[in-house]
Amino acid sequence: MPSFTTPSAPPPGGLLIAEATGISDTAQGYPETPGIWTREQVEAWKPIVDAVHAKGGVFFCQIWHVGRVSSYSFQPNGEAPISSTDKGVTPGLDGGDWSPPRRLRVDEIPPIINDFRLAARNAIEAGFDGVEIHGANGYLIDQFMKDQVNDRTDEYGGSLEKRCRFALEVAEAVVNEIGADRVGMRLSPFANFMETGDSNPDALGLYMADALDKYGLVYLHVIEPRMVPTGDKLETQHSLLPMRKAFKGTFIAAGGYRRDDGNKAIEEGYADLIAYGRLFLANPDLPRRFELDAPLNKYDRNTFYIPDPVVGYTDYPFLEVPA
Repeated sequence: MPSFTTPSAPPPGGLLIAEATGISDTAQGYPETPGIWTREQVEAWKPIVDAVHAKGGVFFCQIWHVGRVSSYSFQPNGEAPISSTDKGVTPGLDGGDWSPPRRLRVDEIPPIINDFRLAARNAIEAGFDGVEIHGANGYLIDQFMKDQVNDRTDEYGGSLEKRCRFALEVAEAVVNEIGADRVGMRLSPFANFMETGDSNPDALGLYMADALDKYGLVYLHVIEPRMVPTGDKLETQHSLLPMRKAFKGTFIAAGGYRRDDGNKAIEEGYADLIAYGRLFLANPDLPRRFELDAPLNKYDRNTFYIPDPVVGYTDYPFLEVPA
């Protein structure tokens, strides 16, 4: 893994986010994904973090719980995945053999929040500069926020405020543990990934941006409305601008950006930073290519999530610039 992060380390001052790092043994739903809940995992992260820091990068760990996007085979003792609901993801969706989830009881929710808190503490111990709470893409926090999934009638379901309670309690616990200046959050109010959509995404996004602003998070990282089916861009009248205005910290926009429209978004004040994923994966020297307006390597979607440590990760070529 150090060989993966090192070539793609950002330029000095650039931000790199370690995607999808599980907070506990119930948080996993995919093969070959990392975690940060054990001592062994903390120690394993240290040389990776050091490699990014050696190149002057800023490194945040994205802490994650998949919720119902899992199966018995990934859960302790083959138990059911946990969620806000007992409604499962359609088996076979996105190629997964998803198992029916178990609805968390109210008394089981605080321990999950504590898992996020401990994962944040472990990330700081591993040397990360901060954490990004993964509240997007149909995973556990999103499953509580979105009314297409959350069918609870207790204090964690029903109204918008109650559906967002879990997300905000996680944010509060993590902020209290490591400090707001080390905490960001990722949201996708407009997406319906893993059958997790909302009937009023504008209201959801605005409510969360305003609520998170009160905790003083260092950044809010939001997926563009045009990325409703993950990976594809659609024409839409929705905008992140209301969220951007409500959140006073650093606002990061993500989703299908290229060089020119990324620059335009910054120039127009639409966002403070633009996140790049697929382009950065395929172009380990992406900042340099953007600087020179050089051609980009084309990414291969088929190798995005394969477990090979080289193919699709460290085999994309660097730009050859004449001396």
